[in-house]
Amino acid sequence: MIRNIILFSFISLLVCFWMRDDLTFRPAPRQELAAEPVQEATPVAPFEVQVGEHTYQVAPQYNYDLYGLVVSYRVHNTDFGIHHDWGDYLNVADVCVVWADNAAALDLTRFDFWNGEFTCNFKTTDSAAWQQFRGDQLSNNHLITENPYLRNEIAKLGIGDQIHISGMLASYKGDSGSSRGTSTVRTDTGNGACETIYVQRFERLYDYSSPWRYGMYASLLVLVLSVGIYLKMPHRARN
Repeated sequence: MIRNIILFSFISLLVCFWMRDDLTFRPAPRQELAAEPVQEATPVAPFEVQVGEHTYQVAPQYNYDLYGLVVSYRVHNTDFGIHHDWGDYLNVADVCVVWADNAAALDLTRFDFWNGEFTCNFKTTDSAAWQQFRGDQLSNNHLITENPYLRNEIAKLGIGDQIHISGMLASYKGDSGSSRGTSTVRTDTGNGACETIYVQRFERLYDYSSPWRYGMYASLLVLVLSVGIYLKMPHRARN
């Protein structure tokens, strides 16, 4: 019997892990997500920030305020990869969000979203969903900040979370010679179409937890307990 429990909980863990980011059970988006991002001129002059031993020149272009539903993200591990090679320790994460009709009226379960090192990608095999999708209501955002609290909060992100980001669209340059600009419109695509946001305020308005995630944690707990019980059981030697 205990072996069957181990097998069942292991299979359940794999299934729930695979489905953990499914958006079927997401609630209706908050009212704030119906609004387009707000972009206004900023009087803030370029300034320097420091992350560890590295100094960065940040050049603000616009004040920026965004409400969105997270469909994909990547928290950057600067121990390896492109950001490490570039000496870019200011870019905490890339966060891909949707808002307005994409968040409220679109069946997001018909799409696959995923982030690369600095891109957001999406696809669907449903032609009707593709026709309904609004390309100007999705953005991939390079989130930059030297603030330890904000960096930690951003790192807690999950798929399905509803978030609020306030800060400035900005370009920046590091002391290693790397640099990055920012998009200032929501209608562009391809290379350079991402918004680079110097984050001054970050809020998770809704922390999404699907039943699959609860099932994943429950399966893991049952698996660990059942394996522990199995290892402590007396076993008979076989001829």
